[in-house]
Amino acid sequence: MDQVDTDQVEAIVIGAGVVGLAIARALARAGREVVLIEAAGAIGTGISARNSEVVHAGIYYEPGSLKAELCVKGRAALYAFCASHGVGHCRIGKLIVAASAAEVAYLEKLAAHGATNGVSDLVMLDGAGARALESALDVHAALFSPSTGIVDSHGLMLALEGDMEAAGGMLALGAPFAGAEPGPDGLTVRTGGDAPMVLGCRLLVNAAGLDAPDLARRIAGMPAHLVPEQTLAKGNYFTCGRKVPFSRLIYPVPEPGGLGTHLTLDLGGQGRFGPDVEWVRERDYEVHPARKASMMASIRRYWPDVREEDLAPGYAGIRPKIPGPNGGPQDFVIQGPAVHGITGLVNLFGIESPGLTSCLAIADKVLEMAKE
Repeated sequence: MDQVDTDQVEAIVIGAGVVGLAIARALARAGREVVLIEAAGAIGTGISARNSEVVHAGIYYEPGSLKAELCVKGRAALYAFCASHGVGHCRIGKLIVAASAAEVAYLEKLAAHGATNGVSDLVMLDGAGARALESALDVHAALFSPSTGIVDSHGLMLALEGDMEAAGGMLALGAPFAGAEPGPDGLTVRTGGDAPMVLGCRLLVNAAGLDAPDLARRIAGMPAHLVPEQTLAKGNYFTCGRKVPFSRLIYPVPEPGGLGTHLTLDLGGQGRFGPDVEWVRERDYEVHPARKASMMASIRRYWPDVREEDLAPGYAGIRPKIPGPNGGPQDFVIQGPAVHGITGLVNLFGIESPGLTSCLAIADKVLEMAKE
């Protein structure tokens, strides 16, 4: 390989999605010399560009899990960051709905999870109470989460990038990670692309989203059994062609692999439904119209007046699931030297929802690990 640039920096972060940007920002603000490398030609083109843009409260996640801890911490930090940096957001609220009496027990379980996780403002509602908030609903009961919100994810990433660069951090686009070798003074990192580089660093953070397991396998000495096998869960979204009669987010009870086909609103009030769960082998972002039938059936359980012609294919995202469709609850995996034995390396695996909400708290977690 031709080496056109050789340098030594304190830290390298792989992946300029919302989590990688938050980590690079935290390192730069802590006085670290940091380079954020990204394979694509722009920030936030992967998972961060294809999600619901929801700020989660911290209800769904197993008490004691990283997801529970970092979602609750991250939500507070994210709202404060958006307010201080002029990032579009709204604490719009969410109703998780039980379409039948049989589903009420699941709402009670979620309420208990949320309370244990530190979500203190949840309210159980009967059907009449739910309809008092959203008259178009036809449900048996609901769990109301006032702290759930929505955010302009691209505006958030631009603000994180701006903070990182203001603190001296550098962004290298079109710089795919090619491999790394540990040495006595840190790691030597190689990038590809049109202008390949060889960079030495004391800290390497693998925040490459869907590509994180593959890139971890390119790090010499990384124990193969500690690189998880991830399964790809495609989520399809359909847009609503008319104004939806809701002012809050509407979620059914969760389904295996996801939170159910829910209604989210963007900051302009446009409604969209999804994501569903479609287990796939390859990355395919086409939204197939045939998915509409099952989505309509799910939506009609809480909004019976939705019409076939209301929905049109929108966009799709891919979530990294560890384990796959037959596994139990998934947690974030933030893996440092104490686990894999490579000094100066932190791997992040399975960073799906609530990764957006948790991004600033994840960054703080990595920063603490970097001090060890």
